[in-house]
Amino acid sequence: MGIPTEPIGSIPRPPALLAALADHAAGRIGDDELAAAQVEAVADTIARLERIGCPVLVDGEQSKPSFATYPIAGLDGLAPDGAVIPFADGHTRQLPRLVAGPFRYGVHAETYVRAARRHTRLPLKQAVIAPSALSLLYPAGGIEDYPRKAFIEDLIAEAAADIRGCLDAGAHVVQLDFTEGRLSLKLDPSGGLLEEFIALNNQVLEQFSAAERARIGVHTCPGGDRDSTHSLDVDYADLLPRLFGLRAGNFYIQLASEPDPARVLDIIGENLPPEARVFIGVTDPIDPRIETPEQVRDRVLQAARHLPAEQLGTCDDCGFSPFADDTSTSREIAFAKIAARLEGTALAAEALDL
Repeated sequence: MGIPTEPIGSIPRPPALLAALADHAAGRIGDDELAAAQVEAVADTIARLERIGCPVLVDGEQSKPSFATYPIAGLDGLAPDGAVIPFADGHTRQLPRLVAGPFRYGVHAETYVRAARRHTRLPLKQAVIAPSALSLLYPAGGIEDYPRKAFIEDLIAEAAADIRGCLDAGAHVVQLDFTEGRLSLKLDPSGGLLEEFIALNNQVLEQFSAAERARIGVHTCPGGDRDSTHSLDVDYADLLPRLFGLRAGNFYIQLASEPDPARVLDIIGENLPPEARVFIGVTDPIDPRIETPEQVRDRVLQAARHLPAEQLGTCDDCGFSPFADDTSTSREIAFAKIAARLEGTALAAEALDL
């Protein structure tokens, strides 16, 4: 049987793509030249994952401006002064603000699935942004002639289409990135905002059959950008019991960077739905130290003491460089950490006789 193992999504961009992004932003090259650099980076990412034996592949999000903003990149009806997300080291990321409706995605993630499929026959995973994150685009003061209720209805329809398009394009699994879940408890410790997020995401997930939801997962982490996080200080005990109320078949949970993983594993074990699988993070993307396969093995064996083996999988804590301009982690370190995850997971499966 073994233990399933999957990447989360992002892989650091190669130098040629980073240079092309800078040249495109400065007007030195056009869209076609940037697209060619992105295609080359996707092909290289997939080929390298295949070479190290990754059973489920990703395109590394090489063609996305970020994991969060791909659906809205280049759209009209947006202003730059939206919600600000502060990180522990003092830097921030800012979302745009919606100024007019109706809300529509400019890009659906199925385009990434179809582009990646040209380079491999192995199972492909596609990460998509959770609708709860995009709900932050709507301003508190409202929009004239476009009430929030209408926006939410449009958002639900677009998010469902984003997931369904990936499934129809042959994605092995679709993962909703829900980093704002833990952050919401920092913004609203009462949990009210988190409950709103979960209810919104469930309105999308409930449009899929049980068989389809078995191919849909949710990823949670405290954010990982420029070697910093936005909500690592938020107690998982306040998030995880509610997180497992999401109608998803898989959960990807950052764990390697947690100070007390045994406590978190106890919380997972008490709340994990019997029909779901949990992929625990066994490598920390923002730690420059490369885990050894033996460290990964031991983390998996620790998890197996708390969770049923048939519901257990492994992953990286977060994506590597989820924003295109994040160069804090090298491409070589990312692939080395992924290789350690693969080997360590196999060692744990052997020790558990799986």
